[in-house]
Amino acid sequence: MKQTTTLFAERKKTVTVQEIACDGMETEREKDLVNLYPDVQYQTVNGFGGAFTDAAGYVYAQMPQEKKRELIHAYFSRDGLRYSLGRTSIDSCDFSTEQYDSLAEGAALSEMDISRAGRYVLPLIADAQKETGRPIAMMLTPWSPPAWMKTNGSRVQGGELKAECAEIWAEYICRFVKAYRAQGVDVRLLSVQNETKAVQRWDSCLFTAAQEREFVRGHLAPALKRNGLEELCLLIWDHNKERAYERTVETISDEEMERLVGGVAVHWYSGDHFEALQMIRDRYPDKQIIFSEACVEYSVFGSGHELQNAQMYAHDIIGNLNHGMNAFLDWNLVLDENGGPNHVGNFCDAPIMYDTRTGELRKNLSYDYIGHFSRYIQPGARRIGISRFDGRVEVTAFRNPDGGVAAVLLNRQPEELSFFLRMSGRVYPVTLPAESISTVEFESV
Repeated sequence: MKQTTTLFAERKKTVTVQEIACDGMETEREKDLVNLYPDVQYQTVNGFGGAFTDAAGYVYAQMPQEKKRELIHAYFSRDGLRYSLGRTSIDSCDFSTEQYDSLAEGAALSEMDISRAGRYVLPLIADAQKETGRPIAMMLTPWSPPAWMKTNGSRVQGGELKAECAEIWAEYICRFVKAYRAQGVDVRLLSVQNETKAVQRWDSCLFTAAQEREFVRGHLAPALKRNGLEELCLLIWDHNKERAYERTVETISDEEMERLVGGVAVHWYSGDHFEALQMIRDRYPDKQIIFSEACVEYSVFGSGHELQNAQMYAHDIIGNLNHGMNAFLDWNLVLDENGGPNHVGNFCDAPIMYDTRTGELRKNLSYDYIGHFSRYIQPGARRIGISRFDGRVEVTAFRNPDGGVAAVLLNRQPEELSFFLRMSGRVYPVTLPAESISTVEFESV
């Protein structure tokens, strides 16, 4: 058994722990136990990743070659976070340097031009895929249709898709997917709309459950089929967890929608609501639950709170995994020293920041904390059963495709915690330093 621990002060240290045979010790070890049950298995995890936003691509373009290599290696190499998934926007979002879309009003669909969308995004994706040596499975999401397709005549402040534009918007989405695929982007996931209930001062568009259902049924799904894209996993909602369950039930309202919808995407901005994911998992066991966005917004949390931010990530990832999540996608891969660029000043933190003034590439503690999941929980891993002696230790555990088991343990307490990890009739002593995260690995079970 190997235990890898990250602390704020020391960043990372690795401790190898000797096993203690459990013979005759069951009654002695009834207290202070964390149990792992490899034969009790739940959902499969597809992987971890982050967002290839226009902003991230713009910052990346400003870097010298050695810093670009450092960033790509940090996220996508075997020595880094081993990211295998990504997300990007169809046209602009708030984390773009400007607002843009790919088709002018009155123009034919054949004139659709994705060159602005791909100016900064595609080079970043290409370099990431060179590092991994394989395509990165990508999720595409629209933040807004073009202004001329919307009831409010603007990409911002919500508005709705005009009924008469539903057909052309569905075709637009399909052509965007095909154009990105033609550039070597492995698009596998598609969400209908980012944050379907949010009126934002940046790119946004409202969809009720009925509107989302009818757009999928009457326009988007037929367009995907016409364009040979029906194998895409179509995701609904793509918004906060607190209403995810009822929205999923309202949207997947019949057998046809059950067939067309591949899953639900969720964000973290309204709190834990892990139980909502569990209800989705229980009711729709075959659907994907994709965590598609998380960031620490400066307007909400302020800046400079590395430990608090890292713990937010770990707590949320553990809770989401333990209640049915299949994949985790962080927000911007990299941002500048201001937490941007962002065309509406909605600045936030990222696991890696690049200071355009000094040339420093800085890893935040959130980078290390995310790595305790992405480095040790392999794509295709199955979540296994756990039980714990009390809530001070937050735990999730997985059996990897190679037969090994990885357990991630979070201690947000101001004091050290010592206990025993029990699995398959053997007991192992574990100590978690105050305010730390650890991953414990077993090579085979």
